Amino acid sequence: MTTPFHHLPGADDGALPPPGCPAHAITATGPGGLRRLYGPEHENDPMAVYEKLRAEHGPVAPVLLNDDVPAWLVLGHTENLHMTRTPSQFSRDSRHWRLVADGTVPPDHPLAPVFTWQPICVFADGGNHERLRGAVTDSIGRIDTRGARRHINRYSNRLINSFCQDGKADLVSRFAEHLPMMVMCQILGMAEEYNERIVQCARDMIKGTATANASNAYVMGVLNRHVAKRRLAPQEDFTSWLVEHPAGLTDDEVSQHLRLVLIAAYETTANLIANVLRMVLTDPRFRAQLSGGHMTLPEAVEQTLWDEPPFTTILGRWAVGDTEFGGQQIKKGDALIVGIAAANVDPVVRPDPDASMQGNRAHLAFSGGPHECPGQDIGRAIADTGIDALLMRLPDVQLAVEEHELQYRSALMSRHLVALPVKFAARPPQSDAESLITTASRTRPQPDWQVDSPAGVSPPQPAQVPGPAPAPAPATPPAAVQTPVTIPAQRRPVAPKRMWQSLTRWWRGY
Repeated sequence: MTTPFHHLPGADDGALPPPGCPAHAITATGPGGLRRLYGPEHENDPMAVYEKLRAEHGPVAPVLLNDDVPAWLVLGHTENLHMTRTPSQFSRDSRHWRLVADGTVPPDHPLAPVFTWQPICVFADGGNHERLRGAVTDSIGRIDTRGARRHINRYSNRLINSFCQDGKADLVSRFAEHLPMMVMCQILGMAEEYNERIVQCARDMIKGTATANASNAYVMGVLNRHVAKRRLAPQEDFTSWLVEHPAGLTDDEVSQHLRLVLIAAYETTANLIANVLRMVLTDPRFRAQLSGGHMTLPEAVEQTLWDEPPFTTILGRWAVGDTEFGGQQIKKGDALIVGIAAANVDPVVRPDPDASMQGNRAHLAFSGGPHECPGQDIGRAIADTGIDALLMRLPDVQLAVEEHELQYRSALMSRHLVALPVKFAARPPQSDAESLITTASRTRPQPDWQVDSPAGVSPPQPAQVPGPAPAPAPATPPAAVQTPVTIPAQRRPVAPKRMWQSLTRWWRGY
């Protein structure tokens, strides 16, 4: 089979058309009839695009990135595992990319913040990767897990306080988008830098937008200043541990790794929180299994990582030499994309996409091989603890719109929920101390908490917690009777046992 990228510079029959010409009209396909991983069709339903590619090309498919830059999307689960586990064949060093070396892909490309080589473990292989990755994993290992969970509870409580009296909220913009950044800024030792701008820049810089490079520059400016301060005055935080690590990272290496940890943890966790909340509120499988005590919240998180992974794809890998892969002829210097979402529904490993994957952690939500995300359990902890805190505070939360009204926004690397409108009985804020009392009260059996669909179910009275009496729930007009989904308190009966089990899972990664 010959390469489908016949329109590239150096090919026999034509050159890549310049940006802005008619060939770059954002239709479903571009030069050479290749499908685009950007534009309206991909933005509206990326999973449908992946399945079309799988049907047309098999487990490895030629695609076009922003500005019609060609790459290979790996769709098969087995093929993705092979690619991520074989750095000698598929390198993470973007300097191998032929189109960057010859100037076809310029430094100001919309995806430049994602693929531009930096002195970090993500773009390294072999011994240098081990040195840099070791500094990151050692520093992650020093994070106080109990302290981190206390911060998650505290920040969750403060976010809930900002809307609990309203009786309604958008859980994406008011909760999911902010909690991970608040926690990560605390872990990095830069809590004072948390603001709306860093939240929006973190989300924008990996989207391939016209402002992605400016957003990246803002985030790097914040991190460079922070590293300089910690070099002069170390503290007990992640940044200082990287600065002082025996691997001897330069200030630039520290800043770039902070960017990596901050952005990866933020984007994945914000999406994960939103997706888990949506599934808990709408998916009958979740509701039935939770109500029957067959699934805990951490298990619901794992199911979501199969069904709605926070990153849909990851760019990239680069072919070290010519090779045949997945039935395609890959050329030296070609770019390849880890197809996380597509691999998670590969019929070879998951014939029934609606089947429960409970207990199975073979998903590729955090990639695989030597570059598998080292901080994935921080994200799990933020999602698990934050969602638990939300549902404890708002036990009667229910979707405020029909499920089909929910909208998503997709980019190359992720598909995220635009908004998750919910309603609940208005209630007064809690102080941090009251929140800690509520958490501590889990040493005793807890009252049931309830999750409803939006179809006219009267909200139950909220569970009683220490502190001011909650306002009574407003009357709800009669509607079609539905059986409420009650999640039994037995799912977490004894706090000390639960705490150690959670810490063990976090530490061991299962």
